[in-house]
Order: sequence, then C-alpha cells, then structure tokens
Amino acid sequence: MDSNNWLKQLLMIGVGTTSLMAEKIREVSDQWVREGKINPDQAKAFVDDLMNQLKSDQGSNFEAQMQRQMRNMMQDLGVARQSEVDELRGRIDRLERQVRDLENKLWR
Repeated sequence: MDSNNWLKQLLMIGVGTTSLMAEKIREVSDQWVREGKINPDQAKAFVDDLMNQLKSDQGSNFEAQMQRQMRNMMQDLGVARQSEVDELRGRIDRLERQVRDLENKLWR
C-alpha cells in the first residue's frame, strides 16, 4: 500500500469518528428534550458548543495524531525509519569505498 492510500484511510477514519460522535451528541440532546430535561434551544446550544469544541480540539491535535498513527502503522508494517535508511546508506557508501580501494590495490 502506498502512503497516499494510508493517509486517505486515516482521514476517513477521522471523518467517520467525528460523524458518529456528532450523531450520538444529537441523539442524547434529542432524548433530553423529549424527557423535558432541557428545552430545544438549550439542546441546540449544547450540540453547537460540543461540536465547536470537537472541531477546535481536532484541529489542534489532528496533525500530531496523524503523525503518530502513521508512524505506528509504518512500524507495524516493518517499514524502516528515515534515520535507519540514512544509516544504511552511510554503511553502503563506506563499503563501496572499501571495495574500490581494494580493487585499486589489486590493479597496481
């Protein structure tokens, strides 16, 4: 799977979770209105406040959560971190230099 597909899946999970939470918040507020615990105006204010808070919380933490989830997914799949790839490149460069040096000694 490419990283674009993972990103799309993570975004869809976030959207789905947000939609589910919004639906449940509305259900609870509707139930409170039916039970007479709050009036419809209070229910609307309650839902609006919670949705605004949810949106602002998600906006500030969304990027960090996405990075953490991507890192965990990549680790679970056994994908090397950039630092590991850089280290391996360095080792390959040193080995290639050693091979060239040995070849040069043999040809002298």
